Amino acid sequence: MSATPQKNRASRRVLAAAAGLVTVGALVAAMPAGAHDRGHGHGGGHGHGHKPRTVDVQLLSFNDLHGNLEPPAGSAGNVSKTHPDGTVESIPAGGVEYLATSLRTARQGSPYSVTAAGGDMVGASPLLSGLFHDEPTIEALNGLDLDVTAVGNHEFDEGATELARLQNGGCHPVEGCYEKGKKFKGADFPYLAANVTKEKTGKPLLKPYTVWKKKGVKIGFIGVTLEGTPDIVTANGVKGLKFHDEVETINKYARELDRKGVKSIVALIHEGGAPASTSYNYDCDSPGAGDGISGPIVDIAKGITPKVDALVTGHTHQAYVCTVPDPSGKPRMVTSASSFGKLYTDTTLTYDRRTNDIVRTSVKSANHVVTRDQPKAPDMTRLIDRWNKLAAPIANKPQGWISADINGRGSTAPEKPLGNVIADAQLEGLAPADKGGAEVAFMNPGGIRADLVHKASGSEGDGVVTYGEAFTVQPFTNMMNVVDLTGAQLVTALQQQVSGPNAASPKILQVSRGLTYTLDLTKSGADRVVAGTIKLNGEAIDPARTYRVAMNEFLAGGGDGFPALGQGTNKLVGASDLDLFNAYLAAHSTATAPLAPPATDRITVIQ
Repeated sequence: MSATPQKNRASRRVLAAAAGLVTVGALVAAMPAGAHDRGHGHGGGHGHGHKPRTVDVQLLSFNDLHGNLEPPAGSAGNVSKTHPDGTVESIPAGGVEYLATSLRTARQGSPYSVTAAGGDMVGASPLLSGLFHDEPTIEALNGLDLDVTAVGNHEFDEGATELARLQNGGCHPVEGCYEKGKKFKGADFPYLAANVTKEKTGKPLLKPYTVWKKKGVKIGFIGVTLEGTPDIVTANGVKGLKFHDEVETINKYARELDRKGVKSIVALIHEGGAPASTSYNYDCDSPGAGDGISGPIVDIAKGITPKVDALVTGHTHQAYVCTVPDPSGKPRMVTSASSFGKLYTDTTLTYDRRTNDIVRTSVKSANHVVTRDQPKAPDMTRLIDRWNKLAAPIANKPQGWISADINGRGSTAPEKPLGNVIADAQLEGLAPADKGGAEVAFMNPGGIRADLVHKASGSEGDGVVTYGEAFTVQPFTNMMNVVDLTGAQLVTALQQQVSGPNAASPKILQVSRGLTYTLDLTKSGADRVVAGTIKLNGEAIDPARTYRVAMNEFLAGGGDGFPALGQGTNKLVGASDLDLFNAYLAAHSTATAPLAPPATDRITVIQ
C-alpha cells in the first residue's frame, strides 16, 4: 500500500531512543496443499520408461511481507473467511515461523516447486527488522528458500544504493555490521526490476528477468513495480531512476524470453486490485471470469501478451485468485496473497515438455492461510530470538499506556481512531510559535502501518505501549514540516483525497482536532468533499487566508496524489513523526489514567 517512505535513518532512531488430472477449461480453486501428489505428470507417455509429456510445476507465492517476521498484532494479523452459511470467521495468521512451516509442508511431494514473491518484502517494517535496515528479513527470506521476487515501491524507501546492498550484501555504510564477526550476505534470490532504469544510462537498475530451471523444465519470471512508484516514495528514494509502463515492459521482455526459447512465463507485478469481498476464499470469478475484481491490475492483465501464463500481484494487500481475460480473450490466472505473510498462494502450472509451454487451461490456484496452530520452524524462531536480543534495549522501553485497542491499519473506516491520535500528536507538538505555529495537521492513511494493541506483545504488561510498538505504527521516521497554505489550497487538498489519481481508490487524510467536514460518498470526484462544510474550530475555511499546516515530509512533497500540499511555503522542519507520537503518548497517559480510543467525529460520512 502507498505509505510514507522510510529514509536511511536507523541511527537516528537508535539515538532517539492444484494438481492431478484436470478438465480442459477448468479454472477453479485447487484443493488444499498436499491433497495431490504432484509432479508425476499426466497426458501421453505413461509407463514403459517414457517421460510423461507433461509435468506439474508447483508455484508458491506471497507478497507485501513488509518485514513482518513476528505474527502481526491485533486486527492486522487476521484474515477473513466466509463460510457457506454466510458467517465470517476471523483467523489469526502470519509470522515467518509459520510461513516457513506452511511452505515446507506444501512443497512435500512436489519435485518441481518454485517460490516467488510480488514485492514489498521489506520497508515499512516493524522495529525487529526496520531497526537493522531489513537485514533480518532478507536473512529469513533466504531461509524460506525464496527463488525470486519483484521489487515493490517500498524496496526504494532508502534509495537504489541500499536496495543494491540488500541484493548483493555488505554491511551498512553508516552503521556497519550489526553482529560481531558477521558480514551481511545479501539476498540469495534475485530482485527483479524490469521497468526501472537508470536515468543517465537508460539501463535496467537490476535484472529484468530470471529463468528457473529444473530437469529440462524452464520458466521465465519477469518482475515489475507499479509505474507510479515515484508518487508514493520520497524523491530521494527514486533519485536518478525512471519507472516505465508495466504492460509495455512485460511484453518487451516476454518477447525476449520467447526468442530465447523460454515459452513458459510468469509475471511478478507489484500492483494489484480490489476484490468485492475481503474474505480470502471469495470467488472473484463469479458470475464470470474476473467479474469480482476491480482496480489497476485488471487493465494491466488485459494488456499483457498471451505469452505470459500467470500473474502474481501485490501492493493492495488484498487476497484474490481470479482469471482475467488476456488480449486474445482467454482467461489467465491473477493472484495475490494478502500481506504480512498471512497467506500463500499455491498454483499448479502444467508444463508441456513438447512445446515447453504451460497448458493454460490446466492452471489451478488457491490461497491458503498461514495458521498459527501449526509447528513453528525452529530456524526462524532462532533467527527472531537473535535479532530480538539486539533490539530489546530500544524496543522494550515503555512510551505510554492505552485503555483499549486503538485501531489504525486494521480500521476500514475513512476516519481511524489511531489516525486522530497521530494527527493530534503532530498538531500539539508543532503548534507552539517556535515549533512552527501549526493550526491543523494532516496524516496520510497509508503511513499508519499497524494498530495500537492493548494486549501485551511481550513481558511489558497489557496496555503498555513500547517503543517497538510505536515504531511499528510509524516506522518511517519522517521529519515533520509546517508550511503556509491558503484556505483555497487546503480545500483543494481535501478534494484531492477523492479525485485525480485518488478518484478510484480514495486516500482519506487523517485530520487533527478542530477540522471538520462532510464526505458524501454518494457523489463522484471532488464533489464528494462538501466544500461548504469544511470548518476549522467551528469557522468556515477562508479561501484567501493563510493557514499553518503540519504534515510529514512525504505529504509536504505532494506525495500520495496531493499536489496541493506540495505548494506550501515558509517551511519549518520539525521533529520526526515518531518522536511527536511518543511525546504525545507520554504527555497524555499514565498507568492509572491510560489513553482511551478517541471519538471519530471529525469527518461526517454519507454513504
